[in-house]
Amino acid sequence: MPDTAPEKFSGIKRLAPLLPILGLLGVLFCFFVSLELMGTSMKLLGEGFAAQLIETTSNPFVALFIGILATSLVQSSSTVTSLAVSAVAGGGLTVAGAIPIVLGANVGTSVTNTIVSLGHIARKDEFGRAMGAATVHDFFNLLAVALFFPLELAFGFLTKSSAALTEGVTGVGGTELFDFVGQMTAPVVDRLVTLMLNSGVLVLILGVILLFLSLRYLVVLLRSLFLGRSERLINKYLFGPVPIALAFGTLVTIMVQSSSITTSITVPLVGAGIVTVAQIFPFVLGANIGTTITALLAALVLASGGDMLGVAALQVALAHLIFNCCGVLAFLPIQRLRKIPILMAEHLGTLVVKNRAWAAVYLGCIFFMIPLLVILFTRNFGF
Repeated sequence: MPDTAPEKFSGIKRLAPLLPILGLLGVLFCFFVSLELMGTSMKLLGEGFAAQLIETTSNPFVALFIGILATSLVQSSSTVTSLAVSAVAGGGLTVAGAIPIVLGANVGTSVTNTIVSLGHIARKDEFGRAMGAATVHDFFNLLAVALFFPLELAFGFLTKSSAALTEGVTGVGGTELFDFVGQMTAPVVDRLVTLMLNSGVLVLILGVILLFLSLRYLVVLLRSLFLGRSERLINKYLFGPVPIALAFGTLVTIMVQSSSITTSITVPLVGAGIVTVAQIFPFVLGANIGTTITALLAALVLASGGDMLGVAALQVALAHLIFNCCGVLAFLPIQRLRKIPILMAEHLGTLVVKNRAWAAVYLGCIFFMIPLLVILFTRNFGF
């Protein structure tokens, strides 16, 4: 009987190069599941509260902070935008009132990145880089709101431009994109949520634990895979020239249907020292554009029948697209302006290396305390 041991050993040896890739895919799947679990937990805990917030405001300034707070609670700008559109269709909110909520949702959706960066908190230098990667998205969105929100208040810039575009494209149909990540993770997430008795708190705890574990091994695997030739390729193409990085960010976000997932993937890459905050910045802006496309296509389907909900959805979706495109045009082409959010993020990264408490202060204040205080103050004093 021939000895098959050498053949078996040879087969295992041939499979050896694939093991890190298979490991990376497995850890990425766990990472995606953790993000979905955290989003689901926030919906279980806060979606009803978010709906009440959206339906009870007529002040555009307050609506902006409601958009930030509501999205930070449910960790889904799509959910908050849908709630705003439903309020418009029901007559409880005008399109002009919904647009500030959408702008706020654009800021609030980046809370996921910041939470992901906390997975690196045990390693100081890595944590500083990860925090910079997570918050460059925040600072860009905050600066874009600071630039375009006054134009909306003074001239109705987004309301009028989206209305004009809506008239031009109403009746054009679209198709929904296949939600790859959602389809892959949904069975596992649903099963885990059931095991957690549909408790928002338990689902959140499980999601956070899985996030920290997956991030720990994700960084190790990324370092092993992207050293040498692979690192040169990713620097040259995925995070290389600005137009290519912008296009990749847009396309990847369209495919996975979540800017939170797309931008969160960049956090461990920067944390591991594979790429820099400046390199991922165009990719992040592409994700900002890509996150509007799915809702826009779905709104085109609804608007093709002339339904009030569809037309309102289309105008809000177009306002979101216009805002993100104008933000890219304002900051990306001019190098001095491009550096502003990058330097702000890197400075915060430096601060959290010196004192990790700055991360908690930033996360709590920007996404929760300041919006909540503004909402309570303006309502108590009748603004």
